[in-house]
Amino acid sequence: MYAHSLADAGPESWQGLEEHLQNVADKASSFAAAFGAADWGRAVGQLHDVGKSNPRFQQRLLGEFNGHADHKGAGAKLLEALGSPFGRMAAYCVAGHHGGLPDFYGSGPRASLQKIIKQAYELPGNSPLDGFTEPGWPFPPQNAFQCAFLTRMLFSALVDADFLDTEAFVDKEKSRWREPGPPLEALRAALDRRLAAFGTTGRINGLRAEILAHCRERAALAPGLFTLTVPTGGGKTLTSMAFALDHALAHGLRRVVYVIPYTSIIEQNARVFRDIFPDGAVIEHHSNFDAEAVFARADNARESAEARRHRLACENWDAPVVVTTNVQFFESLFAARTSRCRKLHNLAGSVIVLDEAQMLPVEFLDPCLRAVEELAAHYGCSVVLCTATQPALRREDFAPGLAGLDGRELAPDPDRLHRDFKRTVLRDLGELALSDVAGLIREREQVLSIVNTRARASELFGMVRDEPGARHLSALMCPAHRSARLAEIRHALKAGEPCRVVSTQLVEAGVDVSFPEVIREMAGLDSITQAAGRCNREGERGDTAPVSVFYPAEGLPRAFAAQAEHAASVLRGKYGDDPFSPEAIRQYFRLHYWLQRDRLDRKRIMDALSNDQGEWYFRRAADDFRLIDNPMVPVIIPWDDRARELAGALPYAEHPGGILRRLQQYTVQVYERQFRSLDEIGAVEEAVEGCNVLCRMEFYDDLFGLTVPGQADPEYFLA
Repeated sequence: MYAHSLADAGPESWQGLEEHLQNVADKASSFAAAFGAADWGRAVGQLHDVGKSNPRFQQRLLGEFNGHADHKGAGAKLLEALGSPFGRMAAYCVAGHHGGLPDFYGSGPRASLQKIIKQAYELPGNSPLDGFTEPGWPFPPQNAFQCAFLTRMLFSALVDADFLDTEAFVDKEKSRWREPGPPLEALRAALDRRLAAFGTTGRINGLRAEILAHCRERAALAPGLFTLTVPTGGGKTLTSMAFALDHALAHGLRRVVYVIPYTSIIEQNARVFRDIFPDGAVIEHHSNFDAEAVFARADNARESAEARRHRLACENWDAPVVVTTNVQFFESLFAARTSRCRKLHNLAGSVIVLDEAQMLPVEFLDPCLRAVEELAAHYGCSVVLCTATQPALRREDFAPGLAGLDGRELAPDPDRLHRDFKRTVLRDLGELALSDVAGLIREREQVLSIVNTRARASELFGMVRDEPGARHLSALMCPAHRSARLAEIRHALKAGEPCRVVSTQLVEAGVDVSFPEVIREMAGLDSITQAAGRCNREGERGDTAPVSVFYPAEGLPRAFAAQAEHAASVLRGKYGDDPFSPEAIRQYFRLHYWLQRDRLDRKRIMDALSNDQGEWYFRRAADDFRLIDNPMVPVIIPWDDRARELAGALPYAEHPGGILRRLQQYTVQVYERQFRSLDEIGAVEEAVEGCNVLCRMEFYDDLFGLTVPGQADPEYFLA
């Protein structure tokens, strides 16, 4: 019997079923061993394709039958018949190893576990499970969610093993391109060399050196949950990486996964890591990444060797350092599709750095925290909550918080560091009209003004656009355009030239700029603190520099009103004299989370995965777990010669995926109504199905970015 055929070879060259089952069992066992479930992995590997012994399936391989011949249901049916928790959990994995983890019950075209089992081919003769002894639990589960989480991790081990063995047989060349990357020891040596080159003279550099040394000393602590609370400009990116590598090597952990909320920060941090570490060490997994732009081709090959290895490693995160987004990380942890779940088993035994931890989405906070707890408790992970504005995520702060964070701060005395790094003073300007804010911008040679929405940024910039050094930043500019504008801004600041910038909040987190003054529309206290991190960053302005907040006379957008009110409540209280202190930030988040305690799992993800009988709804949870819920439409902007060349080639490409990846740097996301406005006037045209290119460049302004005519949609006012 055969598992896989080859189009250009006869059956004598095909892969035998027993060989495939054994190979997948071995691989899945090896992968699941990382979380103590080797025997579970072996069992699902041995049974995942037993249904291929169905004569109809064998006839299909031989070209003698053209109908459907299900093969996944047979193993699932055998496992479900065990009538045990192990049997049910393993049945989900086998039933979903092609179509994705199913819901237990379901109607419509989607196959539920019950439907798959009911329609399964029944193996003749003795059952492969005759004499089978169920494996023991890798840990004693305390609730149903832990069992559902284990099911998804086991599923990951199975589907990655299946993909890799099939690939090794069907596409040997592709399989040979996979490489695990250099060892962590080589990465630490490279980082040590870079850190040794940094100066320690001056007050700020001395503080950074102290933080780094203290964090590295703490690397010997047992794996688990950690916080790293470092003021903006304290060097937390390289400090957190140094801790992660030291900690991984001290405890036999396998990789570092760096999770960041914004693609703009990812691009910046990944560039820093690639500059330090050996080739092949870092993969960057997010929608905007352009491998061909990073890994230049040595010849006219369609794909460079480095880009190909990078693409393959992104499939299952088999690399020493993974840099990814909150969206990719957390949505994968609640995913059902095989392609999304493949990488999850490689999280086991990792150091996971959640950068800008305050950006964890409130409406999914409960399931996110439960997943973080599971990774730390049962999958050998250490998780570092890394930020200048540490959210109140301890169990004692609010009921759904994390247990086990006491005594796990990596920085030396965050309260003292806050005082030592104090470089700004907060001023309350009260209520101001935008025209008054524009007047303040005109009076200053170098100033950054941050407002909450794209529309407000556009309106405010329109009032000052003719001033020397006036520049605008917003998400309506494509990433390549924003990067070029930021380079101009850094040059102007360094040269002492006029630099008046109006931006949305995209400039706040991780963007390395330093202005002598910042003016911020009222927002959440974490956003105001992040804005302050773009002011007097190196202490170059002397003692303190002003960060001013104002209430817009035009009113706060509804989406920001609650956070602004919570911040105002803290500032009106006992923290008004020191609003950026760690305790003020904790109080803000306590209030923020407590007042939204009924919205911490708005889509009821936990309910879908917490049935004590194992009747779980993986598909429903995956569909509902969407960190970015607003439907957005990408529009490709032919902003420069490279973008025009790529966009021009798109309609004629046999496989447009590679071109589309390279065009991510030239893509702006717009709301559906905005897209319809552009479409109605013929400003966009579909190059390939689902991919639209701006064909009337008069609607893309070098100062403002994409403009939408007659825009009156309230959605436009979201940042």
